[in-house]
Amino acid sequence: MQKRIAFLIFMLMLTSTLIASGQQDKSKRPSPPAHAQCKFSDGKAINMDYSSPRAKGRKVYGGLVPYGQQWRMGANEATTFVTDTNVTVGSKDVPAGSYTLFTVPNEDKWTLIISKKTGEWGIPYPEGEDLARVDMKVSKPTAPVENFTITFDQAGNKCTMQVDWENTRASVDIEEKK
Repeated sequence: MQKRIAFLIFMLMLTSTLIASGQQDKSKRPSPPAHAQCKFSDGKAINMDYSSPRAKGRKVYGGLVPYGQQWRMGANEATTFVTDTNVTVGSKDVPAGSYTLFTVPNEDKWTLIISKKTGEWGIPYPEGEDLARVDMKVSKPTAPVENFTITFDQAGNKCTMQVDWENTRASVDIEEKK
């Protein structure tokens, strides 16, 4: 009897260990991790880490992601925005530091929310922690985008952050402050 109990305890521990190690490998998630970087001409940079969900035939904006509500820009942990230099995002000054990004998507206009609160899962939205809110331009990408993607179009001391998914592109200019 004791051998059976010991065997069951061993199997339970082994199963728990395997489950825990599988959860640690973020690349195996349905929304795997992704990274975007804007490197300015002087070597300073903005680094963003986010999770990249897939559309999978679903209506994304106005469906999976409701219009007019705060959204964590991706999946899983909240999207991070880390800059080692002072920047201007749209028309708002953002000091060097670590932040979390959210958006409020609408059909014709998005609002980018730069939050001072970091380290959260992504929901719920941290009310009262906004550093700034910035308007984003909305357009259509040249083709539908299956994977949620954040990229930077770089030129000297300016980058345009582009958020692409499904049939929508939201963008905002970011400039290094000298």
